[in-house]
Amino acid sequence: MHHQPRLTHPGLALGLWFLTLLTGIAHASEPDWATIEKTARGQTVYWNGWGGDDKVNSYIAWVGAQVQARYGITLRHVKVSDIAETVARILAEKNAGRDQEGSVDLLWINGENFRAMKDNGLLYGPFSARLPHYRHVDTVGKPTTTVDFTVPVEGMEAPWGMAQIVFVHDSAVVREPPKSMAALLAYAQAHPGRFTYPEPPDFLGSTFLKQALLELTEQREALQKPATDANFGPVSAPLWRWLDQIRPYLWRQGQAYPPSMPALRQLLADGEIDIAFSFHPNDASAEIAKGTLPDTVRSYVLTGGTIGNTHFVAIPYNARAREGALVVANFLLSPEAQARKQDPVVWGDLTVLAVDQLPPEDQQRFAAIKPGVATLSAAQLGTPLPEPHPSWMERLEAAWRARYSR
Repeated sequence: MHHQPRLTHPGLALGLWFLTLLTGIAHASEPDWATIEKTARGQTVYWNGWGGDDKVNSYIAWVGAQVQARYGITLRHVKVSDIAETVARILAEKNAGRDQEGSVDLLWINGENFRAMKDNGLLYGPFSARLPHYRHVDTVGKPTTTVDFTVPVEGMEAPWGMAQIVFVHDSAVVREPPKSMAALLAYAQAHPGRFTYPEPPDFLGSTFLKQALLELTEQREALQKPATDANFGPVSAPLWRWLDQIRPYLWRQGQAYPPSMPALRQLLADGEIDIAFSFHPNDASAEIAKGTLPDTVRSYVLTGGTIGNTHFVAIPYNARAREGALVVANFLLSPEAQARKQDPVVWGDLTVLAVDQLPPEDQQRFAAIKPGVATLSAAQLGTPLPEPHPSWMERLEAAWRARYSR
């Protein structure tokens, strides 16, 4: 039996008391939530985020209407194709000494962009634990809510949704879809022009490179640490061999690539390709419900599993409407907003909350969501594969462009 050691050293005890006092003073200096909501009223929050999907844009517009009605906040969705552009702008503001009145109040972020902001001191926080709805986040069952592409979150961004790669096929056309990279290569060789992937640095295209690398490399553990000049070549060599082999058999012989996930989905809808993939497990069901994909389309994951991650919202260090951004981030974590977002008819993005820990009426919001015809169960999705360290994505994108961009 282990006994707790007693603090008998008076200096140590005094030091701990002083530390406790300082912590109390720090918390006391932070405004309480009611004050934050009061200050937020009348603010305009400029939210920079990917604007490439109608369902997502409609959902964010709904959020805007809700925070206007409830909190008097005007939400402006600044649609960007690559959030790295926003990160570069905030860095430029910092370098120019614009430490107040920044042009961005909230941004949709994860991975290498989060790491870049964290490394360059561009983030406000830690703030996520101060959000009243954060207590419902499933930090135990969904560990990527606290570790973003191997980088500790440390309260500097608030989780918003869960993503995992699912592959999509029309079961009326392809009965047995390929469930590994080797099988996918064989399928492409047997059916030239019927497969492709979005062009990196589109996030889905870059994630496809990582998915292939995870399966093909024999040094998977290296991916959880930073990529270096020494290890990048040997670890990634099997990926380039595979990409070189499949390229002539891709849609348009690999001379052109779709620019985004919606463009890839459109190729499937138009019957130009047989297999697509998405970062949203509910995406195919949502498109079937909209009538843009045939109801014979189904989702599947690869035999060895697929990459999953959490996406977040963060507040720049120089945000003009900091209080408004905090209130919006908190609303995004509310059971109401999370359940609406998970509904395939709305968006289909999976919740970050521990649904079984919610009050009964909030559990009912999730229970009422009708799973779509092409949506996999949690058991079918399986445990997501962890994202590699962000440095791998950056090097993969650069190497891909050097090899394959025209």
